[in-house]
Amino acid sequence: MAGKQELILTGSLGDIMKESAQTALSYLRSNASLYGIPEHFFEDHDIHVHVPAGAIPKDGPSAGSTIALSLLSLLTGRSARREVAISGEITLSGRILPVGGIREKVLAAGRAGVRHVILPLRNRVDIEKLPTDILKDLQISYVERIEEAVGLVLRS
Repeated sequence: MAGKQELILTGSLGDIMKESAQTALSYLRSNASLYGIPEHFFEDHDIHVHVPAGAIPKDGPSAGSTIALSLLSLLTGRSARREVAISGEITLSGRILPVGGIREKVLAAGRAGVRHVILPLRNRVDIEKLPTDILKDLQISYVERIEEAVGLVLRS
């Protein structure tokens, strides 16, 4: 929306999730030209991120990649694939850091009808420990950088 470079965060966001959202936006601002975002876009716009309360309160570092791709979808007009889920924390330089709770996240993704799960490369070891019946209907991709996830999540 029109504004003055403000990031507005509302809903069920703890301090860590707020940091994830700020980091995701800072990464996108510093790499705007890479994604075709107009150079001066952020000077005249505010961005509002609302995370509704979920069944399980969460404030761990694992949503940065999701927030970054959601914002990128908004800013570029590229829709996200519904059958894809992603987890991983983003750094200011775009690296994707490993996260906890992989078993639970993969189980939840499968129950929700997700068919493709994207995880940090360093979480591969967590997937290798899972029973094959949990993974039988899922495609798992691993990424080290957010740029690798863009084409997997967002449509052209």
